Amino acid sequence: MDFNSFIILRQEILLLAITLGLVVGEIFIPKNKKRYIVHLALFLFGIHTIVGFCNIEESSLFGGMFRTNNMIHLFKNILNVGVFVLLLQSADWIQEKVIGQNKGTEFFILMFSSLLGMYFMISSGDFLMFFIGLELSTLPVAALVALETSKRISSEAGVKFILSAGLATGVSLFGISLLYAATGSIYYNDVMTTLTSNNLTLLGSILFFSGLAFKISLVPFHFWTADVYEGAPISTASYLSVISKGAAVFILMILLFTVLKPLMHIWQTIIYVIAVATMFIGNLFALRQQNMKRFLAFSSIAQAGFILLGLISGTQLGTATIVYFVLIYIFSNLAAFGVVQAISLQTGKENRDDYNGLYRTNPNLSLVMMLALFSLAGIPPVAGFFGKFFLFAAAASKGYYFLVFLAVVNVTISLYYYLLVIRAMFIRKSEDPIPFFKSKIYMRLGLIIAVIGILVLGLYSPLYDYIFELSTIFNK
Repeated sequence: MDFNSFIILRQEILLLAITLGLVVGEIFIPKNKKRYIVHLALFLFGIHTIVGFCNIEESSLFGGMFRTNNMIHLFKNILNVGVFVLLLQSADWIQEKVIGQNKGTEFFILMFSSLLGMYFMISSGDFLMFFIGLELSTLPVAALVALETSKRISSEAGVKFILSAGLATGVSLFGISLLYAATGSIYYNDVMTTLTSNNLTLLGSILFFSGLAFKISLVPFHFWTADVYEGAPISTASYLSVISKGAAVFILMILLFTVLKPLMHIWQTIIYVIAVATMFIGNLFALRQQNMKRFLAFSSIAQAGFILLGLISGTQLGTATIVYFVLIYIFSNLAAFGVVQAISLQTGKENRDDYNGLYRTNPNLSLVMMLALFSLAGIPPVAGFFGKFFLFAAAASKGYYFLVFLAVVNVTISLYYYLLVIRAMFIRKSEDPIPFFKSKIYMRLGLIIAVIGILVLGLYSPLYDYIFELSTIFNK
């Protein structure tokens, strides 16, 4: 491997080096000082995130199996920022709950290994690299879900996730094999030029899409989501909701807009139906939830349905809008999960009724949660409004006016159940409210970054213009 190859793979190599460095740290750091693993991991990953913003040229490696360009590089940077904020919010939990079980380093190794798999999945130039990245990004998450082995619900969630993921992987792999049988190649460029509309390629595309739909929690591949989120540690649920889903959306967008573009007239119809079902089922089931992790799980399902409005357009506007919305969604959901984690860590309470009167005892956390829910609901002037507006514009630009109407109906439904949480915090009273507490510096910093993202992204138009300019790569 020459120096140019190292530059192209710098994000992957650096993340792998950080992971190995943490393994060495686990060996040599004394047992009574294991908490320093958290500081070391945050410091190293912070450097990794900053280095990621250095420019990179469009190139490929390994005969075209691995490729990168400015847009793919942006995808990885978005995931890096999300993981860094998530780690900040998880630092207190790791130090207080995980380090004592000798699992602190394991948490970071598993998360960084999963993120490394997402890197390879996003940069894949053929289905083999895609599948390797998919598996590397999925298997460590199963261990993260079951990290709290002392809790039965966590072990059950881990088993449910690994069984569901195994089934989805098998279905997706079978779809890839059918596409290979129809085109005679696993390289994206070759498949794109030889793909024709016939029963074999149609079946292969549907099965392949099903595997990614599982990671995005699209209906009807969503049944695992609420149970796994509830049983998993909040940090893992947050990771599944924003980072794992974001990576899956990015690679699905790349493949639909390039490799499977000859079948656009077919997959647009499929996405139309799934978008409607996902929005309605996610929102209607969220109305019934009391547990905040299950509440945010169904909320994330509904948000995935909104993302499909950008996918169905298949245009440059759709590409830019999806990337922009995912970035907004990461900050919004991380802010909401961060508040839930802060409260759960201090009190162990995770139900909506426990939040009654929260504003009177913890006004700052209440305001952060309110901004996060307003952004998820799409209320101006926070960033979520502009994200949803652009998604609606992308779908309307291709004539999907009735779909946009149904999306607006779902926005109204989602606003109702988001306001239920806000009402509990600001209006309802409690005889036993959550007492005042002050989170540590890492949690506060993570929430501050998330809030800044929510407020700034809606007003900083040059960022959207930059994303729109880069999106021409997938819409030539």
